[in-house]
Order: sequence, then structure tokens, then C-alpha cells
Amino acid sequence: MSLVRVPPVLREEAGGARQVEASGTTVRELLEDLTGRLPALGQKVYDGEEIRPYVNVYVDGEDVRTSGGLDAPVRENATVVLLPAMAGGNAG
Repeated sequence: MSLVRVPPVLREEAGGARQVEASGTTVRELLEDLTGRLPALGQKVYDGEEIRPYVNVYVDGEDVRTSGGLDAPVRENATVVLLPAMAGGNAG
């Protein structure tokens, strides 16, 4: 099992948990496991085919978009961080 850290903005979908466990040898398998057990959280991160464009996923500090995407390996006991992009601010 890997430890998935859930940021405050997604904790409601995780039942208030700061971290949850999920299993899989690839990011795809891990996200499918996460979606199966916590559907509301999984759907915010993964659409069943791709990681949502406004979400960054890191495995042991590596951005999966640059290390294999959904096929990036996930070792046993890895730390996975879900990080939705933040927007806003003042352009003026």
C-alpha cells in the first residue's frame, strides 16, 4: 500500500482524512484503487482515462507528468501527493 496525502481542498471528498492508503504498481492502478474506495475523491483527480488537467500528482516527490504519466511506477510504501492547481490573484 502507498500513502496518499490529501490537500485541504480535497479532504471533504476523502471523508476529512489528511491521508489515505491506496494500492497499485502504477499511477493508473493506484488511482483506480483510490476511485473504487473513495469515488468522490477519485473523480476529482482522475476521469477514468487521464489525470485531470488541474491536478498534479507526485510520487515520492516526482511529478508523474514527467516520469511516465499514468504508467509511472509506484513502489510499495510510496508517498503520493495530490496537488490541485491553485488559481486566482489580482492581475493589477
